[in-house]
Amino acid sequence: MYEHFVRFVRELYGTKEFIPLHQPCFTGNEKKYLLDTIDSTFVSSVGAFVDEFERDIAYFTGVTHAVATTNGTSALHCALVLAGVASGDEVLTQSLTFVATCNAIRYCGGTPVFIDVERKTLGLSPDSLEEFLYTHCEVRDDGICWNKISSKPVRACVPMHTFGFPVRLKEIRELCDQYRIILVEDAAESLGSYYKHQHTGTVGDVAVLSFNGNKIMTCGGGGMILTNNQELARQAKHLTTTAKLPHKWAFNHDQVGYNYRLPNLNAALGVAQLEQLPMFLQSKRQVAHHYQEWGKRNGFEFVGEPDQTKANYWLNAVILEDQQQRDMLLEETNTRKVMTRPAWTPMHMLEMNRQYPKGELKNTEWLYERLVNVPSSVL
Repeated sequence: MYEHFVRFVRELYGTKEFIPLHQPCFTGNEKKYLLDTIDSTFVSSVGAFVDEFERDIAYFTGVTHAVATTNGTSALHCALVLAGVASGDEVLTQSLTFVATCNAIRYCGGTPVFIDVERKTLGLSPDSLEEFLYTHCEVRDDGICWNKISSKPVRACVPMHTFGFPVRLKEIRELCDQYRIILVEDAAESLGSYYKHQHTGTVGDVAVLSFNGNKIMTCGGGGMILTNNQELARQAKHLTTTAKLPHKWAFNHDQVGYNYRLPNLNAALGVAQLEQLPMFLQSKRQVAHHYQEWGKRNGFEFVGEPDQTKANYWLNAVILEDQQQRDMLLEETNTRKVMTRPAWTPMHMLEMNRQYPKGELKNTEWLYERLVNVPSSVL
């Protein structure tokens, strides 16, 4: 049934071999910078490339501070700690997300509360968020937002820019401000995506990026904390460096910290990749255009960037009519060595998360039953 789609993807990427979902592209200074790092002997978490990578990412995204971490999950964990999330606190987030979003909340002892997404943006719905806050929450005299039903403080809200498509940040930001909730943007997948000409990850109080091997650019691993708050940036660097106090030789630590700093080797790879990012972004928009045009000719609906946004099209996605068609496409493409994947199993469906509170999640479940990610590597 989907043989014509397989042929199209093979023509797009010009190969009869296995086609991955998203593979890294190393055509720049990666080897040179890695050798420079080895020659310097500074291969761990102290080195010139770590500092350069932080400066370059801050400049590219438009924030004043960027702090490099070992991966996106560690960045999000630290960001939530900076937001004050502690045991017993509630954190509002979406169920349609990678498991790391939910895991990071639980690392802090927090309780994830699952809010529905929008079909158009694939991310947290401001309408569903507003309904939940109006029905369940109130700001009390202590200046803290409390869930009236659970009697727990609602400390943070974590929208995720799914597959690189920006959520409606303006509305979410306004609701968070109204209810005194810290906005933590999970921009792990959206490097190079913009909301109303503003880079994702720059609207929230603090945000995170990921540079995993399957992202639009990679350090092998790697993550980044973004903020315009100088004090939060100072705390982030301190926390991710085991909370060690500066001294010529003494090992003194003033709180429980984390060994989360990005190694210089990974940062060298990141600097080289970032030099090529504009080319990557241009190529991925071409890939998305090819999918969109093929979809129009053949009756397939591919996800496009929402109004007033510019998406990085990290992973292109097609929406099928129902779960049966979704599974047929997944079976036929993967059998023919064209890698496709469904959306992640929604967090509220995982056994370890079934006890957590949630709103109505009809869009989350609708998308899960129909969405398929298709090969999206740089051409």
